[in-house]
Amino acid sequence: MRRTILIVTVLVVFVGVGVGIALLLTNVIERQLEAEVTPVRVVEIGPLEIDPAVWGQNFPRQFERWQRTDTIYGRTAYAGATDPPFDKLAQTPFKRMAWAGMPFSVDFNMARGHAYAQIDQASSRRTTEFQMPGACLNCHSGDFVALVDDIGWEALNRTPYDDLRHAISDRGVNCIDCHDPATMDLRITRPHLINALEERGVDLERASRQEMRSLVCAQCHVEYYFRGPEREVVLPWSQGLSVEGIERHFDEYGFADWTHELTGAPMIKLQHPEYELFTTSVHYARGVACADCHMPYIRDGSVKVSDHWIRSPLTNVAHACQTCHRIPEDELRASILTAQSRTASLQTAAEVALEAMIDAIVASIDAGVPDEALEDARQLHRASQLRWDFVIQENSTGFHSPQEAARILAHAIDLARQGELSARLALAEHRAVELGAATPR
Repeated sequence: MRRTILIVTVLVVFVGVGVGIALLLTNVIERQLEAEVTPVRVVEIGPLEIDPAVWGQNFPRQFERWQRTDTIYGRTAYAGATDPPFDKLAQTPFKRMAWAGMPFSVDFNMARGHAYAQIDQASSRRTTEFQMPGACLNCHSGDFVALVDDIGWEALNRTPYDDLRHAISDRGVNCIDCHDPATMDLRITRPHLINALEERGVDLERASRQEMRSLVCAQCHVEYYFRGPEREVVLPWSQGLSVEGIERHFDEYGFADWTHELTGAPMIKLQHPEYELFTTSVHYARGVACADCHMPYIRDGSVKVSDHWIRSPLTNVAHACQTCHRIPEDELRASILTAQSRTASLQTAAEVALEAMIDAIVASIDAGVPDEALEDARQLHRASQLRWDFVIQENSTGFHSPQEAARILAHAIDLARQGELSARLALAEHRAVELGAATPR
């Protein structure tokens, strides 16, 4: 009897194992076949197709994820997506002093997802209360490719933004900005990046796909300026991508965005140099691309796709970080926040030093110190604030390259204190001259 039970048990086990193996093999074969199926071309995508819904008919997985870029997922520690956009001027009132006399002192909000790129720009007081050029549309409009085909890049740049409002939709960054409609290969559509890379001797035809997964982001997540009356969009990379290289570029051209309303210094307003800071990082040196963290690969069944819900890795640590770092999510998150909090602390220290310098220059001006005596202080104001601006405008709170961010802010603090000392010495000398105790230099 026992022998019969044993035999039956063994047979049941073997049958169960056999069925399990058969089901597993069937599932594997189905998944392999599914993975080998190429996307079905439901529609032909034209070379100027700016509607992402049309692309989505052929690529529904990517389209569904891209649509989530309008998600209001709330605040992260130092950024996030809120409705309405978070007011950065209210958070740090010093910024109004730093940018006195230019549009950023009036309106500066937290950037939201790509879906809001044009919506937030069109409603910003920087475009409703100031005359901005159409050059702004290079990065804020998903209609860009069609606009350039219609009127040309040069005309787009120099045409006033208000004159183009009727010609653009609320569409933000989308498929055509980064993909070739015929092949779906990654491509560069912004002339300013093509021009900057050519100037640096970079052959885009030889760029690897991994390199392109950062370069398509560098079309917009970079420092830029509008050059000349034509308002040509230019990346200041002729002397390198470091903050010092960017400074040398502007100095060589004798360029200034505006004259500071309080100090009279010729100032540079930096924008969002994420790519430049990232190129100094350990991640970049190891071949990590922007998309690896902001558009990590995910699986839908057996199909692996790049997640087109482009957002902060802090909202997606499992895919954005743990693919490479086999560390508990809480530890990874704590490491990110530690780097960011240290950068934020240095930002605050730089702001204290900058405010003291600005106050010292203003006190000297009010006391009648001649302009030539304040030339050094004004140049130090330009140099120190440029460095602070580089880090605070770079949207990772230093995480893209923590050591470089710390170095830049430390230099900003040093230069600001030098500027404060220069202004105070100029004031002291001026007062001594007024008392007849010294002769002017």
